[in-house]
Amino acid sequence: MFILLPMPKDGHIRLLPVQVANKIAAGEVVERPASVVKELLENAIDAGATRIDIAVTAGGRKLIEIRDNGCGMTRDDALLCLERQATSKIRDVDDIERITTLGFRGEAVPSIASVSRFILKTRREENDAGTEVTVVGGSIQDVRDAGVPPGTSVEVRDLFFNVPARRKFLRAYQTEQAHIRTVFTLHALAHPDIGMSLTSDGRELTRLPPGATLEERVRDLFGTDFCADLCPVDTCMGHIRIYGFVGHPGQMRTDRSEQYIFINGRPATAPVITYALREAYPPLASDRKPIVLLFLEIPPDSVDVNVHPTKREVRFHKPADIREAIIRAVREALGVTRGHPGISNIQHKGPCWRDRDQWGMRISNDQVNGTVEGERPREPPAIVVDSNRYASIQIDTTKTPQTPNPELRTPNSELHTPNSELRTPPPVPAPAPDGAGLPLFVAADAASPWKWCRVVGLLEGGYALLETDGGYVTVDPRAARERVLFESLMAHQGKGDSYSQRLLLPETVKLAPADAARLRKHLSLLQGMGFGVDAFGGDDHFVVEALPNVLGDVSCRELLGNIAHDLDHAGVRRGAEKWREEVIAKAACRAATGIGRALSLPEAEALVIALAATRMPYVCPRGKPTMIFTSYRELDRKFGK
Repeated sequence: MFILLPMPKDGHIRLLPVQVANKIAAGEVVERPASVVKELLENAIDAGATRIDIAVTAGGRKLIEIRDNGCGMTRDDALLCLERQATSKIRDVDDIERITTLGFRGEAVPSIASVSRFILKTRREENDAGTEVTVVGGSIQDVRDAGVPPGTSVEVRDLFFNVPARRKFLRAYQTEQAHIRTVFTLHALAHPDIGMSLTSDGRELTRLPPGATLEERVRDLFGTDFCADLCPVDTCMGHIRIYGFVGHPGQMRTDRSEQYIFINGRPATAPVITYALREAYPPLASDRKPIVLLFLEIPPDSVDVNVHPTKREVRFHKPADIREAIIRAVREALGVTRGHPGISNIQHKGPCWRDRDQWGMRISNDQVNGTVEGERPREPPAIVVDSNRYASIQIDTTKTPQTPNPELRTPNSELHTPNSELRTPPPVPAPAPDGAGLPLFVAADAASPWKWCRVVGLLEGGYALLETDGGYVTVDPRAARERVLFESLMAHQGKGDSYSQRLLLPETVKLAPADAARLRKHLSLLQGMGFGVDAFGGDDHFVVEALPNVLGDVSCRELLGNIAHDLDHAGVRRGAEKWREEVIAKAACRAATGIGRALSLPEAEALVIALAATRMPYVCPRGKPTMIFTSYRELDRKFGK
């Protein structure tokens, strides 16, 4: 049964008591114990601390204690920080446009103190004595001198003890502790130079040393296996710098729990960042999400961090520049460093990884074998290869989309598509002269997913099994064909070749005024993509005479409306690329359909080499994986070695 309380009859406006106002403010700032940890942790970082220790009890319900060795406060500052809108971070209105600190509103400490039993201990290094302030439910109970070390210590006990309605909405201890660990992880990643520790119920969960590099901090928090799936990112575009790490498309997650975004050292995000990451990666099956750990550095006056009560989201002055910078940075990382990136001594503001291959095996540039710390090196099989005997791998894509049935040719067949020639993939070495063993392929391109490989067999389900320098790989032939064909067709299209077919009867389309205005600006671009479309009659009418030949029976009105929308929201270049890739992906998938027969061993070898030569060998154009890798390290672990 619900009871609605009546409004005051007189209707007069009154000033709220300070205690009531602070409790209302606490509703915005203090959602749960993790919010307290976040606010106090940010204050400690802003105070210049090099060591921060966090202790919680009962998931933060009973106790949250944060100690730092920062600059500390005087007695007057310790009392003043309990007042609302009291801060040392800004002085005038102009400072709001150039926020460089994590906290600046001056609401966190009084809000926390109003809903807990709060004890603040602090001392500046030059002072002989410190100050201890005790606050209960927002009311100061005691202020006295205390012998404390330089820095600040805050104890928050019995959170929401005086707001039972808020306390009953807290979750189980384990859930609240998980949120606290998430906050701890975010700030530990953002500031690897600061030593941090987290203790729960008397048990130390994490201890991180100070002065760490970003690489060391990532390894300390997530382990070596997590790092093995990452590619380094470091790109500058104008005044925007983006660095960090991204996971390759073969290692995805079902949610964004492993996407860590930092803007000027602040854990935050924005809708444009989510969009940019989605566009930077190839299509991923089942709406899977990539692993990313990205740091954005931009001028403080180009970002507004004051648009969310808890500063979770920010707003950019020029979001299009941020979008383009992220897409460029991620695509460069996935394309350029796909094979064996050289990495050494990751620094917080300029990460670069130690030498390793894309699958996580650390590789020296002058070595063929892959080694992981504590693991024996893997030498290539002792097979004699005649490097002068090469066979070209070529795929026939001349068959029309109406009767798709291209066939992967044996070596010595020709790779060709209409009106142009494609790049010849790396050579396939011939079998050993004595006939012993299987053919061995040593990668000629540093961007190959492996240093060397050989096809060891074909499985009953049609999959190919490869041995590589880092482990074994299972390849899906159909997905691999789609990827090879897709990049072949993309190469043709890049040379100006278009694939379109005329409609039996031209179709007249009327669009909404906004879509029609966008489309009129980009008619030449659409015509270059294979669309025979032109303005017709009134301002909102268009006549469609031809479509890319892979679109089949589609609604021209819906199709052109979607293209206009993408051109407006993704930008002209990005929108055109998106639709061009979708059209060509459909052509590649359609061409690969219907090839259900099993491969022969030479055909499998040819396909594997062609796949290794592509820019993105890990997924097909539809976003499904082309290969699944199992490392020697994982095998050793499973066998207890």
